[in-house]
Amino acid sequence: MKRTTIIDLLNESVDKYANNPFLWEKNEKLFEPTTFAETKQKAHLLAAGLMSLGVSAGDNVAMLSEGRNAWIISELGILHTGAVNVPLSIKLEESNDLIFRLQHSKTTYIIVSGGQLKKIRAITASLPLVRKIIILDEPEKYGEKEISLQEVLEKGREYLEKNPGSVVERAAQIKPDDLANITYTSGTTADPKGVMLTHRNYTANVEQALSLMTIAPQDRTLIILPLDHCFAHVAGFYSFMAFGASVATVQTGRTPMETLKNIPLNIKEFKPTVLLSVPALAKNFHKNIESSIRAKGEKTEKLFNWAVKMAYSYNKEGFNRGRGIQIFKKPVLALMDKILFSKVREAFGGKMRFFVGGGALLDIDLQRFFYAIGVPMLQGYGLSEATPIISANSLEKHKLGSSGHLVKWMDLKICDPDGKELPNYQKGEIVIRGENVMAGYYKNEKATAETVIDNWLHTGDMGYMDNDGFLYVVGRFKSLLIASDGEKYSPEGIEEALADQSKFIEQVVLYNNQSPYTAAIIVPNKEQLKSFVTKQNGDWNSEEGKKGALLKLQAEIDEYKKGGRFAGQFPERWLPAAVAVVGEPFTEQNGLVNSTMKIVRGKVEKRYEDRIRALYEQGAKDICNELNLKEL
Repeated sequence: MKRTTIIDLLNESVDKYANNPFLWEKNEKLFEPTTFAETKQKAHLLAAGLMSLGVSAGDNVAMLSEGRNAWIISELGILHTGAVNVPLSIKLEESNDLIFRLQHSKTTYIIVSGGQLKKIRAITASLPLVRKIIILDEPEKYGEKEISLQEVLEKGREYLEKNPGSVVERAAQIKPDDLANITYTSGTTADPKGVMLTHRNYTANVEQALSLMTIAPQDRTLIILPLDHCFAHVAGFYSFMAFGASVATVQTGRTPMETLKNIPLNIKEFKPTVLLSVPALAKNFHKNIESSIRAKGEKTEKLFNWAVKMAYSYNKEGFNRGRGIQIFKKPVLALMDKILFSKVREAFGGKMRFFVGGGALLDIDLQRFFYAIGVPMLQGYGLSEATPIISANSLEKHKLGSSGHLVKWMDLKICDPDGKELPNYQKGEIVIRGENVMAGYYKNEKATAETVIDNWLHTGDMGYMDNDGFLYVVGRFKSLLIASDGEKYSPEGIEEALADQSKFIEQVVLYNNQSPYTAAIIVPNKEQLKSFVTKQNGDWNSEEGKKGALLKLQAEIDEYKKGGRFAGQFPERWLPAAVAVVGEPFTEQNGLVNSTMKIVRGKVEKRYEDRIRALYEQGAKDICNELNLKEL
């Protein structure tokens, strides 16, 4: 297969689809298009402007912005100079996450939106390598090193007048194995890891994704996920680019909440045929649909629930739908589709063909629900280190509950802890090999060597294959927290810090399995807490004494939050928001610690599954809850 670059991908698409609309953005009242030819022209102009500022091949240019046309054009502009885009999440806090990435990546230029500018300004003094900060929106005042995008584009025009072939010549030097992105993912300690993705990683994964997903020039997607993640790159704009299809971004509001509220409005306006989703969004869509049905009255709600239940029994796992006597339900379901489900689909603009689900494992009941209403959510699996797509269900080939069929031109094996390959249906670590495997972790040879062994990527996820070639991802081979939006983080660093740096905490296990927040199971040091309560002139045997002890544990956790002694050591979203205090320590005797004195996470989770469930109920965030008081 021809080894191409992202520049090749753009050029080939422009040759075929020059006048097709590629990018759409809402200005004032309507979504307005930018064609493939215009996109290339704008990317060349920005590349020329960047070159005039001194951007060289191999430089790292960071991007911090909400999703918009300028985001995608900026990435293409950066790549045309031979530089590397370091895409950054707008969720990052400048005190810790953002500054680490910018310093670690040795970023020399930053492209930032007006909405994110204050974060960069707060840390500019700590970024001596940064030469220029390019602002996508016009601020009232410009600081040192700051320049507007418009001025950069003006410089680009002048540069191209003097050096007409400069951008094309620079772009022609780019090789498939040159870096395109350094995309940061959370590592095994507080420090994230920079996943190095090459041009060929991206173009190979686009080819692999399109071996499962069919896209036509008339298809259109509204990207509701952050553009900094490689899932949005591959399943979103680069796959749609390859087939002359259209990509829109969500209208940016004045606040993050306003942007969130724009999503359902923009979906109705833009009428996408395909949407990318993660479990958190799927749950929101599901909840909103049920609320709107409930609002139509009891009769409609009963009819809808009955129709959904019938669709579940008819559809089964998708690949076996309508078999046997189920076929007799087909005309009834066709009627239900006409009078009910088609109306529900209007919330998605009425033209939706399917969702592409990724980021984390999606509940099979949610998959069944969307399948029933006629917009299947086709679950896939991947990770940043694989650029990211490894498998996916498709309209032609799917099993609900699975993570789909493997993409073409990639090898996969399931291995036991000793690296031995396992047969179908046996669970082990998912290990892959292909052109989509990252070039390594930036400035982290040790982690690279541990993760990519003889060209095989060890994912750290557990799964098994069935006889029909479908992959089932069942959990974590290594201990990773997975948030509701699919972001992953290793808990060990936080757990060790809490236990080591607080004399009141003996043992900690953090928990987050696609949940709204991280929770913790904590074994306290009762003797130290008793001593603390006594020194405060409290009575350990009283309820007030116990409350004082629990509030002290909460205060120890809060030391890692803003204003605390250890603030910035870890991203706040991974710190526990709810705590279950347990009286019995984790020991070898009760099977919660292994022979090397490591806590056996899975066994702790199983032992305390009722307590974990309770941590996501109302009032659980108050550490002085009844269950915790009882344990002391």
